[in-house]
Amino acid sequence: MAPQRSDGAGAQNDKTALSPAPVPPGSGELYAALDLGTNSCRMLIAQPKGSSFHVVDSFSKSVQLGAGLEKTGRLSRGSMARTIQALRICQQKLKRNNVSRMRLVATEACRRALNAEEFIHRVHRETGLRLDIIKPEEEAQLAVISCAPLVSKRTENLLVVDIGGGSTELVWIDLKAVPKKDRAQSIMRLNGGFSAVRTELPAARVVDWISVPLGVATLRDQFVDVEDDAARFALMSWFFEENLADFAPYHDTAPHKKFQIVGTSGTVTTVAASHLGLKRYDRTKVDGLHMTTEQIDRVIRSYLALGPEGRRADPRIGQDRHALIMSGAAILQALMRCWPTDRLSVADRGLREGLLFAQMSADGVLEEGGF
Repeated sequence: MAPQRSDGAGAQNDKTALSPAPVPPGSGELYAALDLGTNSCRMLIAQPKGSSFHVVDSFSKSVQLGAGLEKTGRLSRGSMARTIQALRICQQKLKRNNVSRMRLVATEACRRALNAEEFIHRVHRETGLRLDIIKPEEEAQLAVISCAPLVSKRTENLLVVDIGGGSTELVWIDLKAVPKKDRAQSIMRLNGGFSAVRTELPAARVVDWISVPLGVATLRDQFVDVEDDAARFALMSWFFEENLADFAPYHDTAPHKKFQIVGTSGTVTTVAASHLGLKRYDRTKVDGLHMTTEQIDRVIRSYLALGPEGRRADPRIGQDRHALIMSGAAILQALMRCWPTDRLSVADRGLREGLLFAQMSADGVLEEGGF
């Protein structure tokens, strides 16, 4: 499947469900965001707080919804059953927290599966939840919005990368016309879409975006028959880069001043946790971390040296991610090879946070200003 783009474009870590935090009396209406991807089902329940939000409950589980999709073009019985079981838990949490404002979305696996509509109807019948299959542009847009708090005031050119299970979204944004103090907030104003223009406010300009139908699960499945570990990794990285040929900024190799890459995915946060040597994942140490290309390469080389069995036993990687980490690392290495920077900003945030920001922003319950 070819990368998807808009007509106008041109020139995890899986974490176990957290115990619910008590909601203070009179704290206001709660919002929920659920992201059903190719590999994982994740949900956040949060309340607005200033210019951001406070998470009061969450859920995350590897459901492998896209298992076998590459071969059959359909969601399997087993993957649908696993996913519905996870969604029942989400439904119970939504009911327990009395959530009325929510957005529940499905991404690449459901976009591609021939029996996706059948699955969506079954989910509603068995859980009462209504899933919305979103288009690649909206998925990219929401990933960008979620990363707004990590955008530096010095950044003039921004690349946001969201490595998912079934696809990878890349968005290149020009912030040169936006005053430094307003650059992060201008990213939030993209909640109306990449082509939306609000002339009365400084605007972030989307230069180009692309949705590559290769994520950690789908890229791995492309090369599952290659037995040599190092050769498979090299082929995956090369193949992913080949799929970036239509992304306009890919051809602009001149150095950019004040350029920032923000990476959001289980792959990126796992690599960051490995770099820090964390035996137990700690979001506060990972989210917002800056890693150099050399540090990223060192972690990837350590993964290759471990081999499949060593990665399976490595507590830094975890049982849910060991089979997917090398395909994710291949994507990450290709991205760092393509653009003129030696630094990556790590984001432990993504589609769910973007969904929450978009809902709260549309309702006017977030304060304007710094994050």
